[in-house]
Amino acid sequence: MTSQTTIDTTGSGGRAPASPSDATPGKGLRGHPWLTLITVAVGVMMVALDGTIVAIANPAIQKDLSATFAEVQWITNGYFLALAVSLITAGKLGDRFGHRQTFLIGVVGFAAASGAIGLSSSIALVVTFRVLQGLFGALLMPAALGLLRATFPAEKLNMAIGIWGMVIGASTAGGPILGGVLVEHVNWQSVFFINVPVGILAVVLGVVILLDHRAQNAPRSFDILGIVLLSAAMFCLVWALIKAPEWGWGDGRTWAFLAASVVGFALFAVWETKVREPLVPLGLFRSVPLSAGVVLMVLMAIAFMGGLFFVTFYLQNVHGMSPIDAGLHLLPLTGMMIVGSPLAGAMITKFGPRVPLAGGMALTAIAMYGMSTLETDTGSGIMSVWFALLGLGLAPVMVGATEVIVGNAPMELSGVAGGLQQAAMQIGGSLGTAVLGAVMASKVDNDLAGNWKEAGLPQLTPEQLGQASEAVQVGVPPVAPGTPEQIAAKITEVAHGTFIDGMSLASLTAAGVAAVAVFVAFLTKRGENAEAGAGVGHI
Repeated sequence: MTSQTTIDTTGSGGRAPASPSDATPGKGLRGHPWLTLITVAVGVMMVALDGTIVAIANPAIQKDLSATFAEVQWITNGYFLALAVSLITAGKLGDRFGHRQTFLIGVVGFAAASGAIGLSSSIALVVTFRVLQGLFGALLMPAALGLLRATFPAEKLNMAIGIWGMVIGASTAGGPILGGVLVEHVNWQSVFFINVPVGILAVVLGVVILLDHRAQNAPRSFDILGIVLLSAAMFCLVWALIKAPEWGWGDGRTWAFLAASVVGFALFAVWETKVREPLVPLGLFRSVPLSAGVVLMVLMAIAFMGGLFFVTFYLQNVHGMSPIDAGLHLLPLTGMMIVGSPLAGAMITKFGPRVPLAGGMALTAIAMYGMSTLETDTGSGIMSVWFALLGLGLAPVMVGATEVIVGNAPMELSGVAGGLQQAAMQIGGSLGTAVLGAVMASKVDNDLAGNWKEAGLPQLTPEQLGQASEAVQVGVPPVAPGTPEQIAAKITEVAHGTFIDGMSLASLTAAGVAAVAVFVAFLTKRGENAEAGAGVGHI
C-alpha cells in the first residue's frame, strides 16, 4: 500500500515525494510524532470532557436561567446531535483540505463557542452555542486521528492510539469530578470558560508543531447530495433515540423517524455508487476487519455508555453521594483505562488486535455481569472491583477498534475513517442509553405497583403511579413533602429495590451485548494500510 499513496507534507497541495517514507520533515518541533500526539490530545480532551462535565452543571444552569427540564436536556442533546450528525462529513473535510487546518479550525471554534456559552444570559443561547460546540468538535476529532495516522509509523501507531484513547477515556470519566469541583467552588460558567485557555494552548501547540499531511489522491470535490442524505439519515436516527424515552418505543413518531433514517441510509448507499467522488466510498466496507471494527465500536459503546448511565444514578440517588464523591468512586474505572490503554497498544502491536479485543470485550461482559449484582448496601470495595475490571476491558477495545478502522482505510480516507470511528461511538452511546433505558423503564413499570402493594403502602392512582415510576427509574424515592418518617422509609426501600432490579436487568443486557462483541472481535485484523503513514516524521 505504501507504493500507492503519496503524501503532501508541505501544506500547499503540491506533489509529494514518491513515498511517504521519503517525506522527512526538517529537524525541530514541527512534525515530531510524540509532540503531535500531545498537541492533538489537548484538543481532543476538550471535546471528550464536555461530553460528561456539563451534566453536573445542568441543575445550576436550570436554576440560574430559569429553564425548564426539557430545555436543559437540550444542552446535552443538542451537543451530541450536532457531533454525531457531522462527524463523517467533518472527516471528509480533513481529507480534502488537510487535517492540520481542520484541527486548528475545530479547536478555535470549540473554544470560542465555550466562551460564548459562559457569557450567555438565556437558555436559548446556551443551547445554540452547544450545537456549535458539537459542530466544531466534529471537525477536530477525526482530524486528530488523521494526524496520528499520517505521523506515526505502523509499529508505533497502536501505542499512539492507546495514549489517544487513554485521554478520551480519562476525560470522559473525569468530567463529573472536574465539573463537580467547578460548579461547587466557582460557578457553572467556569465549566465552559475552562476550555478557553485549553483551546489557546492547543492552537499555539498546533501552529508550532503540527505538520500538514495530505494524500496526493485525496478528494478534490464535494459530494453535496451525499452529505445531505447522510446527515438527514443520521439526524433521524439520533433524534429517534433521543426522543424515544419521552415518546415511548411504541409511539408512531419514534418509528416514523427510525423508518426515515432507514430510507435515508438506503438512498445514501444508492447515491454513493453513482457519484464520481463519494462522501463514503462503499468499497471501504468490503474490508471485513474495518466493518467489524465499526460494529465493535458500536457494541462497546452500547455496553459502556448505557451501563455507566445508570451507575451515576446508583451512586448519587441510591447511595446518596455528592457528584464529586460519585466521580471519585469511578476513579478505578478511569485509572484502569489510563493504565490499560498504552499497555493495550503495546499488546496489539506485538500480537495483533484479535485476542486483545476479544479479551477486552470478555472482561467488559464479566464486569457488566458483576454490576448486575450490586445491591443498595454494596460496599465501595466491591464496586471498585467491577469498575476497575470494566476499565481494564474497555482499554484494548478503545485502542484496537480505532486502529482496525483507521488502519484498514486508505490513507486518503483517514479522516472519513476517523469520522466513522467517532460516529460509531456516538451512535452506540445513544443506542445504549435509549435501549437500556427502555429495559430499565419496562422493568420498573412492571414491578413497581406490585412492590408498592406488597410493602403495604397507600394505593396510587394511575397518574401517581406513572409519576412515581419516572422518579424510580433514576433511583429517586417519590416521597411527598410531609410524609411520615416511617412511610417515607418504606417508600425509599421500595424505590431503591425496584431501581436495583431494573439496573440489574439493564446491566445483564449490556453484558449480553458485550458477549456478542467477543465474536465480532475475531473478525478483526491488523490495519492493512497502517504503513501508509510510516516514516513521516521522526521518532
